[in-house]
Amino acid sequence: MPSEPAGARLADAAAAATSRRGFLDRLARGLMAVTGGAAVARAVKPGEAEAFHFCGHIYTTASCPHPTGIPRVDLHGYPLRAKDGRRVDDLGRLVDHRGRPVDERGRLLRDPDGRVVPEAPRTRICLDGIPRRYHHRTYLDGTWHRCCGGHVRRLIDCCSYSKVRINGDASLTGYCYQGRRVFCVMYYQTKVPC
Repeated sequence: MPSEPAGARLADAAAAATSRRGFLDRLARGLMAVTGGAAVARAVKPGEAEAFHFCGHIYTTASCPHPTGIPRVDLHGYPLRAKDGRRVDDLGRLVDHRGRPVDERGRLLRDPDGRVVPEAPRTRICLDGIPRRYHHRTYLDGTWHRCCGGHVRRLIDCCSYSKVRINGDASLTGYCYQGRRVFCVMYYQTKVPC
């Protein structure tokens, strides 16, 4: 069995010995020292864990598949664009309240001939998208909350009876109900200040 790289052992020891925030701070300083780049320090600034996954969650279980990458959802589990919470369809295009694709200013998208571009579906990420793609039933079980960007963020576990999570390794127990396990994660950004 191959041994773990020294850097990985050191990182695990540091994470185990201190808080997550402290670990991120030391990691950011180390990356800045190695690269000399202020951009790297900005990318891993404590409290902004997007460099590792998304704020409030560092990579353990990967994100549920989302059309824009970062797994932000609305109150009902439909995809939103992470940076501003605007609705997106399954192709990652902005859509209006009727589901029609629009540009940044809210104007209907048109093809080169001036016709309105056809709509695409807008699927609930966990409850509809995962079962369709991975062929097993999913449940919204575990949630926890973090302060991100000055507002309370609800992190959501998309759970199933699968013993393998979306990462391809063993799924986590203890976060879901009735013997289910965490398959992937997503989040809902509330308007509650923190």
